[in-house]
Amino acid sequence: MNTQDIPAVNRILKREYAKKHAPIIELIQAKTKDPFKVLIATILSARTKDEMTAEVCRRLFKKVSKPSDLNKFTVKQVEKLIFPIGFFRTKAKHLKQLPDALDRLYGGRIPDSIEELCELPGVGRKTANLVVTVAFDKYGICVDVHVHRICNRLGLIETSTPLETEMTLREILPRRYWKTWNSQLVSYGQTVCRPIGPKCEECLIRKHCNRIGV
Repeated sequence: MNTQDIPAVNRILKREYAKKHAPIIELIQAKTKDPFKVLIATILSARTKDEMTAEVCRRLFKKVSKPSDLNKFTVKQVEKLIFPIGFFRTKAKHLKQLPDALDRLYGGRIPDSIEELCELPGVGRKTANLVVTVAFDKYGICVDVHVHRICNRLGLIETSTPLETEMTLREILPRRYWKTWNSQLVSYGQTVCRPIGPKCEECLIRKHCNRIGV
């Protein structure tokens, strides 16, 4: 795949994505329009399946609807609220630190820039890019394992780390695709272009792939 193929590949990915359920983060935003809940859901979703994230978010948001609500609970209580989410102990610690960090750094508001979001506990560039695009409808390129793997597997890029992938995509990916590239590739990566046993025979972008089966 080369950069000239991007529009054609994007059309196919967009069509296939429309057939699937929206990822949990976008679903939460569609239902709530709340940047705080998008941020929390994104933090919780790391290395966790959408179904589990959705279940935990439903339980958590019955008790926590704004940052200050987290102050009502101890770390152990937050752990219980978000169990069995992946890395629940570390995430509970970060959630407990979040209200103070927001107050100290940003006057209690959820920031809308990648650089500011990365100053918050438990927030890296992947989370920050996703919050910026989903919660604030700004331009960002969220790179998770699916985006990193598929872009390299297709031969569009040759990178070693998600950060390198993000920076390379910022140079070659047309800006109009930035907001949706992650969601479309995550969906495709979960169903077709899987990390192990990719369904190459079913792949609709196969003709653009330089490394079929890798």
